[in-house]
Amino acid sequence: RRPDAVTELAFLARSASAAIHRIVAETTSPWTGVKIMGSQDEIRCLWRSTDAVCFDVDSTVIREEGIDELAKFVGKGDEVAAITKQTMSGGVTFREALSRRLDIIQPSRTVVEDFVKSHGFTLTDGVKDLVSVLHQRGCHVYLISGGFQQMIEPVAGSLGIPSKRVFTNNLLFNNDGGYAGFCLEQPVSQSGGKSRVIEHLINEHSYQRVIMVGDGATDLEASPPAHGFIGFGGNCTRERVKDAAKWFVTNFQDLLDALDSSSTTADQ
Repeated sequence: RRPDAVTELAFLARSASAAIHRIVAETTSPWTGVKIMGSQDEIRCLWRSTDAVCFDVDSTVIREEGIDELAKFVGKGDEVAAITKQTMSGGVTFREALSRRLDIIQPSRTVVEDFVKSHGFTLTDGVKDLVSVLHQRGCHVYLISGGFQQMIEPVAGSLGIPSKRVFTNNLLFNNDGGYAGFCLEQPVSQSGGKSRVIEHLINEHSYQRVIMVGDGATDLEASPPAHGFIGFGGNCTRERVKDAAKWFVTNFQDLLDALDSSSTTADQ
């Protein structure tokens, strides 16, 4: 029987991006030299020339909240949904809320595998076309989510987004497959994690025009270091986000329409 620590390391090793995620989690430098666009016109202009777009997943790229659906699967839907709502409105730290929800769900390896096999998520209308157009223009597209690797990888695959551009949380399991917590090394396991991921991407790839798109408070707070933020309310409107976003849309067609017709070819 192997010790739990070995099991945890083996689980993390299956993620091709685990090493880079650990580097991101250790990033503590301030956001210097980042010019944040302050008006809708400026953000629209930035959107047309962006070199990297970071999408939230739950209630943005997909119509559902993944952890809420997992909770429903084990009969804990109402308890978990209440905490999710509080988190998205900024009423509790993300790590605290994540820990509380997972303690309620107690997702074993078998439960997660069964859920993924039997529950497909619904892509938000227009997001597949939007990601395709962004790729055609040479823009790098990322998924940055507080959700879980096992549940988000199929979503990324359906959008043609490689695993190296997906940043998520990782569930941990004991040797017997029981729930053992979640990896605290992942930057998105705590408040401000999306900001740290984006800061790392800017430093690593020298991006000049990064846009964050999402529905929640954690997405809003990722700009800065993202140069611009677009609030999305097509599946669920968070009033705090709607009020604070300089550009708020309720469908992805608006973002497609805002792109000009030119496209460039780049290595995806």
